[in-house]
Amino acid sequence: MSRYVPPVQGKASQLFDVIVLVVMTLGALFVPLKMGLSGAAKTVAAPMENPTWEMLGQSPAQASAYEALGYTPESAHDLILARFDYSFTIGGLITMIVVILLYYVLMLKFSGTEYREVIAEKFDRR
Repeated sequence: MSRYVPPVQGKASQLFDVIVLVVMTLGALFVPLKMGLSGAAKTVAAPMENPTWEMLGQSPAQASAYEALGYTPESAHDLILARFDYSFTIGGLITMIVVILLYYVLMLKFSGTEYREVIAEKFDRR
């Protein structure tokens, strides 16, 4: 049996692959933000009138850190009291599971031939 020789990829193809991967990575990071599916919290737990650092539950050290960043109790109110929404839909969860499983199956299918050739090269010499 002949030794496995991996396919040779040209420089232009490598550059194209890198560009596609960068675009896909940035898309995976920023598309959910643009669609409002992730990111900062959307709701403030308990709005209050004339908040103070004590009413917001901040220690003197925390209050001084916020003040060093230019925040006042009024401007930090929404930042401190905002809560993340961890709700999800069953449909979204099932869709994500199906997408991950399809990706896994496709990766095994597309790389099956190469796996068999490498394994044959390494272990069929007996």
